[in-house]
Amino acid sequence: MKSGTRKLWTYVVFVAPALFFFTLIILVPFLRAILYSFQDWNGINSDIAWAGWDNYAAILKDTGFHKSFAFTLKFVFVTTILLNLFGFLLALVLNMSLKSRNLLRTAFFLPYVIGPVIIGFIWQFIFTNLFAEIGKVTEWSMFMKNWLSLPSYAFWSLVIVTVWHSVGYFMVIYLAALQGVPADLLEAAEIDGAGRWKRMLNVVLPLIRPAITINLFLAISSGFKAFDLNFALTRGGPFGSTESIAYHIYLDAFTKNLFTLASAKAVVFFLVLAGITLVQVSVMKRKEVEM
Repeated sequence: MKSGTRKLWTYVVFVAPALFFFTLIILVPFLRAILYSFQDWNGINSDIAWAGWDNYAAILKDTGFHKSFAFTLKFVFVTTILLNLFGFLLALVLNMSLKSRNLLRTAFFLPYVIGPVIIGFIWQFIFTNLFAEIGKVTEWSMFMKNWLSLPSYAFWSLVIVTVWHSVGYFMVIYLAALQGVPADLLEAAEIDGAGRWKRMLNVVLPLIRPAITINLFLAISSGFKAFDLNFALTRGGPFGSTESIAYHIYLDAFTKNLFTLASAKAVVFFLVLAGITLVQVSVMKRKEVEM
């Protein structure tokens, strides 16, 4: 067997399983969702009618979808800032010569390996039971309220749990980028009289821009796709005030039996998310080249 043919078969053997499962689990359902979005079907019976653009027209009048979209935008904006800010600050601290830095890195990353649904149920207990006990002891008003029953508090409950759960992952990416910054560049900048703040702005941040691009992409995409914590912690409540787009689509499809309408919303959701992330990555990549 020629070396070229052998390499080709090697690629096929290693790539084919991943390509097969990608097609089966992602590509085929996505294409079927596009087809369903132009049909009228409740997902149960065998009567499927052609609806054309009716489902997409219905989205324009669906106030519940608009409310979920507004909540998701707000959630993505806040969590993207906080995850990147705290992830970067933690990476800065744990990049120093601390005796316990390995232990601290493990401690901050550990929540990320726990399933979001489990995290949601744990924090639900904390917000509803532990906070009440703390409120009785301290008499602080913020702990005496049921966070999950008040819209503004429920929003920040989701934000707090999301940041606590995922900040360790962002920290690891920033930490890897910081460790890749050449020490001689920092020493040269210090010799030239650059203070700590100037070294951060003019040396460190430009060199870790690829990590910033990755973390912004991960924060935006994961924020838009938020479902697990939303489902386990608040279930979209109170009064639908914390209902994310993903959870809204799930409710339409599997509780209201609006399967084709949910498919149309999923297609619109995909287009919006793809557009935002493509713009974000292209802008950040352009800045990397300029630097």
